[in-house]
Amino acid sequence: MSRLKRSNVIFSWLSVLVFASASAPVTAQEWPTKPLKIIVPFSAGGSLDGTTRLVAQRLSERLQQQVLVENVTGAGGSIGFQRAIQSAPDGYTFFMAGDSPLNPNAPPGGPYYTFDVLKDLQPVVLVNTAPMVLVTNPSMPVKNLSELVALAKRNPGKFSYASSGIGTLPHLGTEMIKQAAGFHMVHIPYRGGGQIANDVAGKQVDLGMLIAASATPFIQAKTLKPLAVTGSKRLALLPDVPTVAETPGMENFSVVSWAGLYAPAKTSAATIKRLNHEVDEILKTEAVRETLARAGALPGGGTPNAFSSFIEQDRIKMGKILQVTPLRD
Repeated sequence: MSRLKRSNVIFSWLSVLVFASASAPVTAQEWPTKPLKIIVPFSAGGSLDGTTRLVAQRLSERLQQQVLVENVTGAGGSIGFQRAIQSAPDGYTFFMAGDSPLNPNAPPGGPYYTFDVLKDLQPVVLVNTAPMVLVTNPSMPVKNLSELVALAKRNPGKFSYASSGIGTLPHLGTEMIKQAAGFHMVHIPYRGGGQIANDVAGKQVDLGMLIAASATPFIQAKTLKPLAVTGSKRLALLPDVPTVAETPGMENFSVVSWAGLYAPAKTSAATIKRLNHEVDEILKTEAVRETLARAGALPGGGTPNAFSSFIEQDRIKMGKILQVTPLRD
């Protein structure tokens, strides 16, 4: 072959390679090439919003791209869900959601969404878990859950408890305690934790179930008395408060609030894997762990498959209590 022909062949192959490289899709290593967005289905200032912004700031630093948080409110969070589901699966829109609305086993008319995050979205990573705290007023003659159970059994139906609403995790978690221990209390649904704390302290209602971050200021001010936390481990924020699982006969009890990151369905596996890795590393940092601890939460992490399994197990647990707990009092 002549030198000229060899040159033409080499040029032709180089042209093919250059064209193929220019037309190839963006790989996981090249992603992201523009700012990302995380949709939060509730207003700014809440605990889910705060957790999202904590992750977004660190994620922006690691990816060298701006990560925006968009609060899409309305209809109890369902508008934000719908926005996330309808977003393009291009690796630039994600979704942060909490636990309460995610059980598709809830009866029609309950406070649960009709969306299914295991079908309509792709789980990316569990971000955090947060136990609740069962509290009472300081004058209640009990020091822990065991003494409360004994007192309630001696006085069936005498005591009442408040939660943040019918079908919410505080409601269902308390019902699970009642069912496991075999005693009865009257449920009084409220709209928010602040009013619950005030009314429990003021003895308008005997007990309340609150997210740890909401309960802690009142506990520290000694206007509320904690009886038990609902997670499997004691909280660093409240080291002297036993878990429900430390109560005899309730050794396996664990109910926690949680939040996780999702992507629109059909987002590429490479993008899911990369984002999962980055957030998992963020959750291992001491600064993030300390920030979550101050809010009464624990870091999540793990693989997308582990997060999906976590959701499925949580659904089973909640589904069992939904079968015996009316969502309308």
